[in-house]
Amino acid sequence: MRITTLFTAAAGTAILGLAATSAPGKFLNPKAWIPPRAHHVRLAGGEATAPLPLPATPQRRSEHHRQPAPPALIGMMDLNVIQGHRVVNYPTEIIDIETLMRWTNAQLGLHYRYVQVDPARFSYNPTQLPVLYLTGWTPLPKFSAAVMARLRGYILAGGTLLINASCGRPEFNDSVITLVHALFPDHPFAPLPLDDPLFHNLNQITSLRVRQGAGAWKQMPPYLEAMYIGCRAGIIFSPVDLSWGWSAAKRPIPGGILYAQSDALRLGANILTYVLANFQYGRAFPIQNIYQQAHRPTRDQLVIAQIINNGDWNPTPHGLPRLLKFINQNTTLSVQFKRATVTLDHLRAGMYPLLYMTGLRNFAWTSTEIANLHNYLHAGGVLLADDAMGAAAFDTAFRSQLKRVLPHHELKMVPLDSPLYHDVFPLKHVEFSPVVASAAPDLHRPVLQAIFIDGAPAVIYSGRISLSNGWEDLPNPYAKAYATKDSLQLGANILVYALTH
Repeated sequence: MRITTLFTAAAGTAILGLAATSAPGKFLNPKAWIPPRAHHVRLAGGEATAPLPLPATPQRRSEHHRQPAPPALIGMMDLNVIQGHRVVNYPTEIIDIETLMRWTNAQLGLHYRYVQVDPARFSYNPTQLPVLYLTGWTPLPKFSAAVMARLRGYILAGGTLLINASCGRPEFNDSVITLVHALFPDHPFAPLPLDDPLFHNLNQITSLRVRQGAGAWKQMPPYLEAMYIGCRAGIIFSPVDLSWGWSAAKRPIPGGILYAQSDALRLGANILTYVLANFQYGRAFPIQNIYQQAHRPTRDQLVIAQIINNGDWNPTPHGLPRLLKFINQNTTLSVQFKRATVTLDHLRAGMYPLLYMTGLRNFAWTSTEIANLHNYLHAGGVLLADDAMGAAAFDTAFRSQLKRVLPHHELKMVPLDSPLYHDVFPLKHVEFSPVVASAAPDLHRPVLQAIFIDGAPAVIYSGRISLSNGWEDLPNPYAKAYATKDSLQLGANILVYALTH
């Protein structure tokens, strides 16, 4: 069961080995029997009347009026659905999301609310509700094909699906994995790295307290699983109960696995902050750039192949087409561009003059892929690699895998007098995204690394500061990247230099 090993991915070693043990159908969730809070009301005075002897009508009467509703941020999916003439009562609770909304509003000085959503009738428009929330402790019901299609479209259009395992129940967790894989079979669904902004944007979270039943509290690194759309987590899942509305310290739940309430609230506020910050990026991302020259016949066509790996291999799909368009409009390189995709196990030396790769997560190459890439680079091919978002997980994996490809070569910093910085555009001084500028205010030079074989560039790498996020020019608030103008000019320098040397 996945929950028994989910803690190993966050820190690389087994920190906890927890598993709820009671049989499905016999578990009783005490949080389920807590009713929602009543809506706040305010009193408004009625008109005055002439004094009359008691027991006549009072001089003033009061009437109840609802306060104006604040904007809705989260829609809690109501899975009590009607199938034919049979009502399927799916057990759930609202105490957690209710408490999280109050606490986050107080932290951020905002005034949002949650609403309940009928999956069969909801518009699935992220501008109406940026977050859809799922929770439960029994297996999820099977969604219809129509609901699945609309939910998939909602996430692709910028919405976020937030899923919390009530009491950390394994039968619920298994059904979530099935749901996500059915929604996006080609997208990895895996733990978030510890440097992800979800753990650091509002509250710095380096550890969480967790307990199983009435057992001792244990410390663990923060843990969430996610599925990315581009560079944004479109599905966020906690297999351990984010007990926002329940104090496991005072009221442990037998058969449950819960985070400490205060820790869970801080992480929950981070999640909502992340969604709000990424909303414009999520809405802009579906606007696709296309390779307009890809189908035009020409004798001078340059094919750049993007490497597919077993991680998130295409988090910045708009980046390369924008760079190629920029080169076509601003340089004398008279070729038409086309992008292909390639797996290294089918790579042959000489197939493509340049390989491009990027990513967000950990990945690994097979021995066949290692051998093919080694032969390609020694035959004069060039690999341009970019660390999307400046992600530590990809950077660590790339350096490790490249060492297997070229064990006798080291990535070295490209000096400022290199033609890579001067071939087309002179770039001694560059600007960066706000995240980089804030972390390194004195950094104003490009920081590429490279491996040269026989004097020619074999590998050119932008690690921990992304080129492709700058090429995309999307409102990505957490990207560690070059500014758009400098990233495009630097990318043009790299491609022109690599293809002419």
